[in-house]
Amino acid sequence: MTSPAFSLSHADALVRFPEQCVDTARGTIGYRKAGGRHLHTMPIVMLHGIGSGAASWVRQMETLRDAHQVLAWDAPGYGKSSRVKSASPVASDYADALSDWLDALGIERCVLVGHSLGAIMAGSFASRQAARVAGLLLLSPAGGYGAAPAQVREEKRDARLAMLAELGPQGLAEKRSANMLSADAGEDAKEWVRWNMARIDPAGYAQATHLLANADLASDLTHFKGRVAVAVGAEDSITPPAACEQIAKAANVNLQVVPGAGHAGYIEAPLRYSALIEAFGTQCKGVMQ
Repeated sequence: MTSPAFSLSHADALVRFPEQCVDTARGTIGYRKAGGRHLHTMPIVMLHGIGSGAASWVRQMETLRDAHQVLAWDAPGYGKSSRVKSASPVASDYADALSDWLDALGIERCVLVGHSLGAIMAGSFASRQAARVAGLLLLSPAGGYGAAPAQVREEKRDARLAMLAELGPQGLAEKRSANMLSADAGEDAKEWVRWNMARIDPAGYAQATHLLANADLASDLTHFKGRVAVAVGAEDSITPPAACEQIAKAANVNLQVVPGAGHAGYIEAPLRYSALIEAFGTQCKGVMQ
């Protein structure tokens, strides 16, 4: 069962939150934002997955903006954001870019929400700059293959890179987008996943593929002692509940399972995921300094 439909399509709603850019010490970061500076709540910062972008969070920007400042970035190598320098980056490369972006926007502390590969970036940042993270919410987190044998890491990496080379962004979107959602997802959600995936920059996606092979989210989480929550859709076939359970154990928290949702649950069941984010943000409430 999906959430009730919104009055506007995803694309129409996105017009309310135009793309912006800011220059940082390491390059340009593109992002979208909603809401003002609400003095009694922490800003919510949302990090997308490997086949997505800032635009994918449009429904959360709509529903959370009345009580929070909400920001969603295009990760390095996505949208108008500069790529990281390394051809085979590690999580700290993206964490450094995140730090620079938050500095440029004057955000000292925030609630950090990471989806899939974005969870790896969020976890690395939290492990390195815990004082800046009021809470860490991981949605269908990708764990990375950094703890796996070298052969496994290389096989996973090379298979994804070969698919990208063969299909290109448009073909990748047509072939892979259905896997992101449950069987009951609506057509608007399916189209929105395809649209976001078709816009990826191949070079940025290739770097993100290396990141996935190199990362070890569970290890990073052992170094963060702040508030953490981990949630996954019951119908997620990409990072299924069994895999996310291991991430939750590393964070020493109970896994939350969202009935009927797939991997991109925040797109197909936006009201439920916005409520989840809002509830977590309330637990992390504080006054901006």
